[in-house]
Amino acid sequence: MFTVGLTGGIGSGKSAASARFRSHGVNVVDADQAARLVVEPGRPALAAIAEHFGAEMVLADGSLDRAALRKRVFDEPAERRWLEQLTHPLIREEIVSALAASPQTHPAPYAILESPLLIESGQSAMVQRICVIDLPELTQLERASSRDGNSPEQIRKIMAAQLPRTQRCAKADDILDNSGSLDSLYAQVDALHTRYLQLASEF
Repeated sequence: MFTVGLTGGIGSGKSAASARFRSHGVNVVDADQAARLVVEPGRPALAAIAEHFGAEMVLADGSLDRAALRKRVFDEPAERRWLEQLTHPLIREEIVSALAASPQTHPAPYAILESPLLIESGQSAMVQRICVIDLPELTQLERASSRDGNSPEQIRKIMAAQLPRTQRCAKADDILDNSGSLDSLYAQVDALHTRYLQLASEF
């Protein structure tokens, strides 16, 4: 199935764009959701994380303490690499399975893979086209801070671990400018949907 990779930095508006694509009957496979699934209680990855980082990474209800893990890995790059080596192959398996189900579950002839690390993780090899949501970094910082409740310093660390804006845009086949209103973003998504329908019919 023709698949478009949708990516952008933290706070760029991936969720808003994805929701608009979904309104057109498109299956949007969320890499973040896949990442949450692979560390659910009872999964081997959670046990490996607890063994490596310590039992304090697991909350009283048996689930992963995501905030504690996020702080740890973004403070220590070597630990982030260890975590990625553990989880990325598992996340890929979840994504492949979800994309394969698209023709049976959704009317649109193409699918979207939404992933903040589409390019960095190599997930871009799974798509035929890359769409980047772009906005000025200061706006990105402000939106991410107000949405997540994280400090600007923590948001900057996350941004620093992601591909720089210029490099991300250089990899794009399509760019959604999310520096304006939500209506403006929706209009751009609608136009791309029409374009992707045409590309899918030729795929």
